[in-house]
Amino acid sequence: MALLKTVKKLTTRFKKQGKHFFANAWDAAGSGKRLKNWWPSSESVNSLLAANLETLRNRSRSAVRNNPAASNAIDSIVTNCIGTGIKPQSKAPDSSFKEDLQELWLEWKDEADVNGVCDFYGLQAMICQSMLEGGECFVRFRVKPNSGLVVPLQLQALEAEHLNDSVDMILSNGNVVKRGIEFNKDNERVAYHFYREHPGENSLFSNGESIRIPASEMLHIYKPMRLGQIRGVPWLSKVLLKLYELEQYDDAELVRKKTAALFAAFITRLDPESNLMGEGAENEEGMALAELEPGTVQLLEPGEDIKFSDPSDVGSSYEGFMRQQLRFVAMGMGISYEQLTGDLTQVNFSSIRAGLIEFRRRCEMLQRHTMIFQLCRPVWQRWLQLAVLSGELTLPENNRKYRSVKWIPQGWDWVDPLKDQKAQQMAVKNGFKSRSQVVSELGYDAEDIDNEIALDNQRADGLGLEYDSDPRQSKRS
Repeated sequence: MALLKTVKKLTTRFKKQGKHFFANAWDAAGSGKRLKNWWPSSESVNSLLAANLETLRNRSRSAVRNNPAASNAIDSIVTNCIGTGIKPQSKAPDSSFKEDLQELWLEWKDEADVNGVCDFYGLQAMICQSMLEGGECFVRFRVKPNSGLVVPLQLQALEAEHLNDSVDMILSNGNVVKRGIEFNKDNERVAYHFYREHPGENSLFSNGESIRIPASEMLHIYKPMRLGQIRGVPWLSKVLLKLYELEQYDDAELVRKKTAALFAAFITRLDPESNLMGEGAENEEGMALAELEPGTVQLLEPGEDIKFSDPSDVGSSYEGFMRQQLRFVAMGMGISYEQLTGDLTQVNFSSIRAGLIEFRRRCEMLQRHTMIFQLCRPVWQRWLQLAVLSGELTLPENNRKYRSVKWIPQGWDWVDPLKDQKAQQMAVKNGFKSRSQVVSELGYDAEDIDNEIALDNQRADGLGLEYDSDPRQSKRS
């Protein structure tokens, strides 16, 4: 009985001290020697970003500028996610209205960029690039009535640095500004506080002044990693340290080989004053260098010797080590090793296809959840609203279906298109897919293709032309 009381007292004492007698349910929750230095922060994601985002963003941009692997990883994601553009297909029930709508969009897309550098689809690529590199990108609606635009709307893409994230305060109306983003009492975004110019711009007119822009006029494009996250994280963050150290290692190997290759031979001579190989005068460091020419035959005095340089190689493990490290980098970026490096020496048709399927699923998530939902959808809504207000379009009273749109990304190209065409054909024939769905997966509009086929057939019939590729020929025969 006394022993039991003693055990209870000790247990209570250790509990108060934060200690326990029992093993942890999870090994990773232990506190032994292996884990004594592993004490991660329990701060919220926004607090962590407040302390580290600027450094991560600067290092990410530096890596994209200077590191080919980092630049190629970002380009690979942008190319596969955006390609030639994520294009809208109106789902309005009136074919005449739909045709007018699509024609108006095609005219406007060339005027979408406020800087006039690219069209709307080029803006998509630039915004995606900026989001991946800097963690986020902002797009401001610029409404310009009486400007001569087909629809009085243009888009201004802004890098993450434009947001004045030094603003943290509670306003008199009860709103809270966190890292430059203003929230109301319901935790809804109501405004953004932006610098008038990029803070890194070396301009005489840059005085660090910031302005308040309503949230209704601004789009914030980023991929949140955790619930409640209000700022984006550069996509290279997980592999920046690995890329930096790997580049240093590779440079060290290159310099070592280059230095070793500078020395062709080393001469041992009996008389320090003799001129065995016709070397010149000593340099500032007291060294005399000789040069070898093709076809040289040199006689040596007794006891004299010459040894040619035999620099050590990087070793048989160099290639395997670099490949493994780059695989780790590719995994951290969510792409395949082959996409990162362009090295196809160790793949076959099945392995590269399996890798592409996984990567393209990730791209589809980025397309649907980020680029379409955060960028394309609100741009379409604002554009359609202004097109109606400017008198370019007329909507009926019950116009919900007339506002509906389907966004079609660029289709995927496979290594063996013949097999894929047969698979799609079987899926349509067996009723697993519609023809329109197959056409959409290829990145086209089924109605556009049908109209083009009808026009081609009409022109061929009018000219009396017959082609083996025309499926109508089999019916006629």
